[in-house]
Amino acid sequence: MADNLCEALKTLKLSSADSASDSVESCLDCLLKALAQNNVESSEKILEMGILPLMPSLLATQNSCTPKVANIIAEVAKNEFMRSPCVEAGLIPPLVQLLNCKDQEVLLQTGRALGNICYDSHTLQAQLISMGVIPTLVKLLGVHSQNTALTEMCLIAFGNLAELESSKEQFASTNIAEELVRMFRKQTEHEKKEMIFEVLAPLAENDVIKLQLVEAGLVECLLDVVGQTVESDREEEIAQLKTASDLMVLLLLGDESMQKLFEGGKGSVFQRVLSWVPSNNHQLQLAGALAIANFARNDGNCIHMVDTGIVQMLLELLDRHVEEGNVTVQHAALSALRNLAIPVVNKSKMLTAGVADVVLKFLKSEMPPVQFKLLGTLRMLIDTQADAADQLGTKQKLVERLVEWCEAKDHAGVMGESNRLLSALIRHSKSKDVVRSVIQCGGVKHLVTMATSEHMIMQNEALVALGLIAALDLDSAEKDFVGATLVQVLHKLLTEEKSAPEIKYNSMILICSVMGSEPLHKEVQSLAFIDVVSKLRSHENKTVAHQASLTEQRLTAQS
Repeated sequence: MADNLCEALKTLKLSSADSASDSVESCLDCLLKALAQNNVESSEKILEMGILPLMPSLLATQNSCTPKVANIIAEVAKNEFMRSPCVEAGLIPPLVQLLNCKDQEVLLQTGRALGNICYDSHTLQAQLISMGVIPTLVKLLGVHSQNTALTEMCLIAFGNLAELESSKEQFASTNIAEELVRMFRKQTEHEKKEMIFEVLAPLAENDVIKLQLVEAGLVECLLDVVGQTVESDREEEIAQLKTASDLMVLLLLGDESMQKLFEGGKGSVFQRVLSWVPSNNHQLQLAGALAIANFARNDGNCIHMVDTGIVQMLLELLDRHVEEGNVTVQHAALSALRNLAIPVVNKSKMLTAGVADVVLKFLKSEMPPVQFKLLGTLRMLIDTQADAADQLGTKQKLVERLVEWCEAKDHAGVMGESNRLLSALIRHSKSKDVVRSVIQCGGVKHLVTMATSEHMIMQNEALVALGLIAALDLDSAEKDFVGATLVQVLHKLLTEEKSAPEIKYNSMILICSVMGSEPLHKEVQSLAFIDVVSKLRSHENKTVAHQASLTEQRLTAQS
């Protein structure tokens, strides 16, 4: 065989000028046979004999040899070591050109050749995109929809190209959405549906394409898949159910596509997705809760959903997952509740519905993602709700858990949210009982640390809470303030250039509030705060400058 191959390669080198000759065709047949028997060895020989540079001219004139040449390129490019030589031999431009021909066999082999050469190379795939292959391939998909091998080749190409961000704009300017949805509707085979799903998922990350897919009717297809697979225990159908429901949630991440499907809360799609929440299928419960969280991205939708009883549905779902529950479902349902609690008008309604009580059942969770969402939901609920903040702030178990989570150094999100909720309980309740509860559980030092956060909003929340602690129960907090070096922290905040005006303002208010404590008063004097505050009287921010004058007067009077 090796001898035959060498002969064929020599002949090919001599005859390649006349690409239509019989000798060229028989050489090509010999090459294909050799590649089928031992691809690696034959590819090495082809490389060695310098055959690749002959290929562009063989591809240039279309005849019966063309599909064979493209097939040989596709076969050799299965080997990684052959891909760069194929590029260097200038094979990509003539192959791209061939995608415009009518011959289905040529198209199939050309697609394979390009796919194999560019396999796993984002650089080469980006080159194909810039050469305009996407619109060409989308057109092929429409014209040759009856040719299974050709449509599969297009799907594989789309799957690879869709991973690149640069492809999305080009895909969005074609009718890919309609073509894929049309194909999906016709498919009965699981494998083919999977192939289409693999293209849809990366494409649906683009908001323009999301809307195109919704308008092309993909949602109805996905709902059908869910309906057909929900009762099944066959592995492939369980996988299909997951893919379809995940994709549904992804489509709802686009503002326009989400609003189109919400249809003022009357949309049939919205209603169908809601019916997933009370189902017995964990995957559907998860997708239903995530869908609600996605629909709850503007106040209008949130208000409508709370008024139509969706909160109760989520609470029942959470109740089913308290003991040994599914963590992803817990996380999704809490996310939905947190979003629904953002509009002010929803807060009291949700508190009356018992949301806080159900959420508190998850305090014992050891899962950081659940802890994070639980904290965020409670913080949203008590925002501006004094009674609720008062009730929650005096629950010892909650405050103890918050103080514990304020030390969760491995989970910055949980740590940050615990601090913020601790501060919020004090700020919204303005209650001496809540302040006492935080002091007793050891929360003061965490609020002092929070005042040094890199996030201004957190610094401010901490300073306001500390100001309320000082105003409502300075005697009880005194020891903790000294231990956490509060006065030194405030000195630093007032002298640092980068401190925002609000931070300087609230720091001065706090200084005035702690002057009633002897040990803190001494610390203020020893750090020469009068000089620091005096400089701030000329601060460009009038509110800061005014507060500096008042603080200076107070410090002078008590020195």
